[in-house]
Amino acid sequence: MPNICMNVTIRGSASSVFEAISSARGLDAWWTLEAAGEPLPGASYRLYFGPGYDWLAEVTGCTPDRSVEWTLTRADTDWTGTRVSFRLEDVNGSVLVRFCHSGWANCNDHFLRSTYCWAMYLRLLKRYVERGETVPYSERTGQQ
Repeated sequence: MPNICMNVTIRGSASSVFEAISSARGLDAWWTLEAAGEPLPGASYRLYFGPGYDWLAEVTGCTPDRSVEWTLTRADTDWTGTRVSFRLEDVNGSVLVRFCHSGWANCNDHFLRSTYCWAMYLRLLKRYVERGETVPYSERTGQQ
């Protein structure tokens, strides 16, 4: 099974990065159009990206200020059953974010497009935490 894995270093605290990757407000600033959920094992998250993209995920792992992982339970066919995880490590006053979107069935066009999109989204996460910058949802990946 192919996986999308990337690392990004973000200037800031683990708590500020964790807030950005686990709270609805944080997720809406760089990834989702509208999110809802709590970073508690077994909890559900709503990940809304627009009409036809109203997805659900279950928290399958969470350690405050260290990691969060979701398993997509309602999404498009390629994403359903995949896992999205963020692992945080303190490194010289910054946070190393080890990101992985794992469990893809195959390396199809959607996998390749998602690889690109995750790189763009992680860049937005970095800019949000470091600068407080947000980009309008419709402009986030440049793929209209």
